[in-house]
Amino acid sequence: MTDRKLWSYKDIAAHIRVQPDTVRSYRKHGLLPSPDHVEGGKPYWYADTIRAWVASRPSNRGRRE
Repeated sequence: MTDRKLWSYKDIAAHIRVQPDTVRSYRKHGLLPSPDHVEGGKPYWYADTIRAWVASRPSNRGRRE
């Protein structure tokens, strides 16, 4: 089953337990996947996109949620 809920910087930050500014910095430095959707100039990602990104991050390989 796919999770198509859109996540904001705040949602991603809560998921990976960092501040939203940290997530913004990840995007600025090319460490975050491209947004799945942009609305009103604000980027959003599908929950599945972020979960896959978290699983692929070197420091989190093998980590389970």
